[in-house]
This record gives sequence, C-alpha cells and structure tokens, in this order.
Amino acid sequence: MALNKKIMGAGSPIVDLLVNIDDRFLDKIQAEKGGMVLVDSSGMDQLLAQVPESPSMAPGGSAGNTIFGIAKLGMEASFLGKLSDDENGRFYSGKLVELGGSDKAFHILPHAATGRCLSMVTPDSERTMRTDLGAAATLCVEDITDADFKSVDHVHIEGYLLYLEGVTEKILATAKKHGCTVSLDLATFELIRLKGDVLPQLLKDYVDIVFANEDEAAEFVGEKSPEEQADALYELCPVAAVKLGDKGCCLRDKTGTYRVAANVVKPVDTTAAGDLWAAGFLYGWLNNCPLETCGRFGSITAAEVVQVMGSQISDANWQRIKQELTV
Repeated sequence: MALNKKIMGAGSPIVDLLVNIDDRFLDKIQAEKGGMVLVDSSGMDQLLAQVPESPSMAPGGSAGNTIFGIAKLGMEASFLGKLSDDENGRFYSGKLVELGGSDKAFHILPHAATGRCLSMVTPDSERTMRTDLGAAATLCVEDITDADFKSVDHVHIEGYLLYLEGVTEKILATAKKHGCTVSLDLATFELIRLKGDVLPQLLKDYVDIVFANEDEAAEFVGEKSPEEQADALYELCPVAAVKLGDKGCCLRDKTGTYRVAANVVKPVDTTAAGDLWAAGFLYGWLNNCPLETCGRFGSITAAEVVQVMGSQISDANWQRIKQELTV
C-alpha cells in the first residue's frame, strides 16, 4: 500500500497520566468512580502529590490518539494544537517526532502547563479521570496559519474543538483552501446538543468523512437503525461512519451502505477504542481502499487497543497489525 499521504490532527494535545489506585483513594479525594471532572493546573498538581505511585505517561487526547495510531502505521503525521514549553509538552511533541512525524504545527504557549489527564484505575478496571486542559484550551483563530497546512493531504479534527470559538471553522476553511480532505469526529453527544445548529452546514461545506458513535448519531439524526443513521449523515457529507462498539460499524458512501463486524476480544479498557478505530479506517481510506476494507481496518485497530490499559499498543503488536492491514 502507498504510504505517501500526510495527515494532520487538530485538537487538544493532552498527556495521559495513568495510575493504579484503590476505592479508598477515590473516597479520600471525594471522587465519583467513572466520572471525568475538569480541574485547573493547581488542582492537578495537588492530586498528583497524593497519588500512591508515579503515573505512567503517554500522549493522548482524542485526535492525538488517532494521529499517533496513524503514525505507528507508517504514515507521516503532524498535529495542530497548543502545548507549553514544559516537560510534558516536550514529551508529547518528542513522541510524535520519534515516530517520523512533524512537530511544526504545534503552537507553544509559554508560562503555562501542557494539558494533562490523570486516569485513576481501580482493580475493577474502571477509570476515573481528572483533566487539566492547560495550554490546549487557549488555541485561538489567530494561531491557525497557512504554514500549518503546508504539504498536508488530510486533516482529522476532534469535535471538542467546537467549544473554542471560531477555531474549527478556521481550520476547516484553511484546509479547504489548501485542498485537504477532512474528517471530523463528533466527540460526544453533549457537544451535539450545544452545536447541533451549526454542524449540518459545516459538514456540507467542508467535511469528507464524519465519525459518530451510537449516542452521537442518535443525538444528531435521531433514534433510528444504524443504516438509517448512516444514510442521514451521508446526506451531509460524502462518507459516514457510525461506530457501534462490539457490534462493529455501519458505513455509507456513494457505493452503498455496509455493515462491518467487530473483532471480538475480551476488553480491558475501551477508552480509546473509537480514536484507534478512526486511525485504522483513515489508514485504509487514505490508501484508496474500498469502504468495507476501511471498516475492517478500523475493527482491527480498535480490537487491539481495548485489550490494553490506556491507548498504548505495544510496538510488537503494531508490527503485527501492519501486516494485517493489507488489501
């Protein structure tokens, strides 16, 4: 397969901090198991001072997970987002460069903290998260320039950026100006409730591929069958993908509607499943594979990541995955 396409992610670059804890620790910090709460930098520092062990670090964020997955598959990747010039920021950008990616589209905010997500894992594999968006939350319209899109073929955007005023619209318009194809992950049903009035026109005007899970599709186009949801999304953009978890996916493009089964495995942690599914799908799509093949590739990468804690698939398993992703 050809591997000469360049893909850029756009979103919040966040360092995942993974730590094992027990239920008593959650009681101590008055945290509801399974929840996610935003905290500021000071609050995050206080939490990190209390955790019982040093957390493991990994690059994260929704678009980040997808882009790092694509880089692991051998495609040239970059990331449009905001970091700080701190240890975590250098870690994040350095990891992308290690994979042959480019750090040129990262924007640096001095005197701030790079975004962090503390994932506290209890023995029942439940994750309780505290997130400090840090520098990532300050990405603004003025940060986005033509230079970021130089030589880029495809832009993958996480829907969370719609919370930042005008940012997604500027990225979409600049991508179109430079002839890039675009994929948009709808991120969460809460986002659709807030931004559902502007999403249809954005999809029609700028987006080539829309990714939605069951909850997001239901919020956006209504409680319908996956096939009907995919058809409704297809009316807004050329490729629609409805992710159905362990039931696979439903896909729609000009050639038809397709159901693709999931790879059945025993899940340990499903947090990054949708992001890595998108990585496999985009790898196929950018290499001009049929839509069903793209869905099959997504099922392969998603099945791998749910078998590990966090979003980090081992290098040995990535090598095996690359061998599986053939036409």
